[in-house]
Amino acid sequence: MEENLKEKLFNKKEVGWKDISTREKEAIYSFSKNYIDFLNKSKIEREAVCTAKKLAEENGFKDLSTFETLKEGDKVYFINRDKSMYLAVIGSEKLENGIQIVGSHIDSPRLDLKPNPLYEDSGFAYFKTHYYGGIKKYQWTTIPLSIHGVIVKTSGEKINVNIGEDENDPIFVITDLLPHLAQDQMEKKLKNGIDGEDLNILLGSIPYENEKEADAVKLNILNILNQKYDITEADLLSSELEVVPAFKARSLGFDASMVAGYGQDDKICAYTSLSAILSLEHVKTTAVCILSDKEEIGSMGNTGMESHMFDYFVSELLNKTGENRPNLLDKVFCFSKMLSADVDAGFDPIYASVSDRTNAAFLGRGVGLNKYTGARGKSGASDANAEFVAWVRNVLEKNNIKYQISELGKVDVGGGGTIAYILANKGVDVIDCGVPVLSMHAPYEVTSKYDIYMAYKTYKAFWEA
Repeated sequence: MEENLKEKLFNKKEVGWKDISTREKEAIYSFSKNYIDFLNKSKIEREAVCTAKKLAEENGFKDLSTFETLKEGDKVYFINRDKSMYLAVIGSEKLENGIQIVGSHIDSPRLDLKPNPLYEDSGFAYFKTHYYGGIKKYQWTTIPLSIHGVIVKTSGEKINVNIGEDENDPIFVITDLLPHLAQDQMEKKLKNGIDGEDLNILLGSIPYENEKEADAVKLNILNILNQKYDITEADLLSSELEVVPAFKARSLGFDASMVAGYGQDDKICAYTSLSAILSLEHVKTTAVCILSDKEEIGSMGNTGMESHMFDYFVSELLNKTGENRPNLLDKVFCFSKMLSADVDAGFDPIYASVSDRTNAAFLGRGVGLNKYTGARGKSGASDANAEFVAWVRNVLEKNNIKYQISELGKVDVGGGGTIAYILANKGVDVIDCGVPVLSMHAPYEVTSKYDIYMAYKTYKAFWEA
């Protein structure tokens, strides 16, 4: 009798792998294989947009600018400066009754080249970097690195750069001290073991044609770049070059149950939500997918969510459905729902002391919901209303989707934020909803394939609700 009562009343938190069919397990592994391919092709935001555009067009989506008018069932996308993207499937109901949004971000912590990056010292050529987002600096030394991005010449010519991913490419590295000489370094606090100004990328060591004058190695590197890309040192002034790990994303574990890869925060939610919207046909409420930029540094700038570009996109939808009138955009947002699709901290038993086990997200137990974010006393939090949490729970439970509701670390330890508060400030009902991750913001992050697939099912069910 007591066991039956527990079955009825307890909120059980079970591993999702236990009760899945062979067919669903095969679907999970197949989906994760495609996700790994996406990760390897999309290490920076520009590459993610390029890949997303290709997938969208293969699934019937067209550039919003090609439509004079929009009707139910139309599938559109809008690309903002090659670094963020919005997609929509027009629903049967008017937009003024609200839209349903899933918003993720496609930027990840990394190293950016400084405006004047190239220098020579003691027979070595280096690129100077400025780290982007929250990283542990010591994790970026002595690992293989690649360089991605664009160089734009004053003529307007744009040169795409991707060096270090192909097996035939060279890779790059940031050096570190040998243990024998690192006594002083190892006495420092962990966060100070490597200084930001020392995150310099080693590029080469051969002087130009045995030239003995100063900067002969730098000259040789510039000559190589000139021959390959037809650029000079001044062209680096108008470049966006990002240094990321050259590791390939791979399946992890003897059971291949996990994915290890760079940039899973937050390309994991970007890919799952993109895949979900590409699978939609007809929806009642207009479905909108956001792939945003600059989240890791506060969502600022004209490609971040703090800009008015998303407002412009929704206004264009209103214009082309023939609905728009003064102040209607505000009404649309006030009647809209959103899943802020960003990752959560997965519980790691090796570092259990920073988490509250009863309120932590565990790998393999389904998609993670965070009712609120912020830090300590919920400072800066977007806190979802109970009514909306119940609505989301109903969608998930009706579709037999395993989920967990958690928070990021202990009260006086954890804290973080997503783009949720930006949309909440517009009047949208928002809750954070994403995949638990181990080693978040590290050069190699870990996720569960089960949770990845549950995220896909969650976003699809949300749009179809």
